[in-house]
Amino acid sequence: MAISNKSLPNSSSESFNAKRLVIFLIAVGVLGLLLYKYYGDKSTYTSVPKEVQIKYVPADFKTDVDLENALPILANPYRYSREFDALIHDFNLSLVSHVARRMNLSDSLQAVVKQEYEKHHPYLSKLMFNDFVALSDTSAALYNSWYENHMNNAVDLLNEVASKYTCFIINQILATVLPTKEGKIYVNGADVNTPCGVALTEGLQPMIARLKQQAAIEDFSRAKGIMQERVERTIAELGTMEIRDRKGIGTSKQTKLLGMDVSSTEMEMSAISILKVGFKLDKYFDISMSSKTGIVNVTLPQPEILSHEVFPKIDKLDIGWMREIEHGDFNKNMDLLRREFRREALESDVMEKAKKRAAELMDTILTPMVKGLNNRYRLKVSFKNVNSESPQELPPGSDMGAKNAGSLQQ
Repeated sequence: MAISNKSLPNSSSESFNAKRLVIFLIAVGVLGLLLYKYYGDKSTYTSVPKEVQIKYVPADFKTDVDLENALPILANPYRYSREFDALIHDFNLSLVSHVARRMNLSDSLQAVVKQEYEKHHPYLSKLMFNDFVALSDTSAALYNSWYENHMNNAVDLLNEVASKYTCFIINQILATVLPTKEGKIYVNGADVNTPCGVALTEGLQPMIARLKQQAAIEDFSRAKGIMQERVERTIAELGTMEIRDRKGIGTSKQTKLLGMDVSSTEMEMSAISILKVGFKLDKYFDISMSSKTGIVNVTLPQPEILSHEVFPKIDKLDIGWMREIEHGDFNKNMDLLRREFRREALESDVMEKAKKRAAELMDTILTPMVKGLNNRYRLKVSFKNVNSESPQELPPGSDMGAKNAGSLQQ
């Protein structure tokens, strides 16, 4: 029996139609993904309760921070510790209040936000102070002023410390004040910033920029004043350690035209450093004796850098015809070398060595006198607590003492 060819299916035609169907389904899927990306999942969005949905509104940043008074406080955090606390309070409260206004919170909620910050301020201020003084090199005030970057460095440190804690502050307060869904707050709109981002970009950065502008003026004025004055001071110092070191630094700059180097300048600078660590006895010095315990206690201040001399030398200077290096580059390189010398010294164990050496010197000098009073007495050397604002109290039962106490100033 013969079978007609017309009854056989056209396999090539069916394969072509299947491919067209697959391409059509892929196109529909891609279109669906694009629509989802730009318009969002409305069913999921509407399931979020309205009380946890936030919509930003325009608001100008306002702050009560006094720029002129802020700079001396930042440059001398130990001397102005109370003022530093007030500065941090106003600084953080300005950021928190701005975020609250941008989120269009009611007046009552804005008041609650401020009250909530007051609960966190005591420990936050202490943390920020400790971080700030740990990063700062307060014993280098004169050198920083000479290189016209003392105030500027203080502002940079504030920016570093504030950036570390701003997001923590904002998140802690908003999570307490506002209702959340699974710990989240939903913000309406496309490509919106987080509350933390609002605080950093619209609050912190403008304040730091304004402080740096003022700092540049102050640094120039101070550097100019140093050249015009001669100062004579009487200082009681106990030097115990000296560090000598040598370092070098190189700078290279090229000018390109149409992708080709047309001018090149190279500079190599080296310097030797003589850094002395010891104790400023005009800041604090205390001798007390307890007849009950038989101990003569000598209390010294914490060790610090007493002096730092840096002697620079230009080892190589090839200036191109376009003169890419300016006079300011010499100062920057010189200051960079000085800072590296001090950083290595402060990160080493030189301070502990200075304490040990000071204890040995006190023992050598004072032990014969102590034994002359009474053979049962013994000498004890201690160092003032760095966080203490007042001299140590005399031990119970003490019947003699000699004090020469001064405020902690850096």
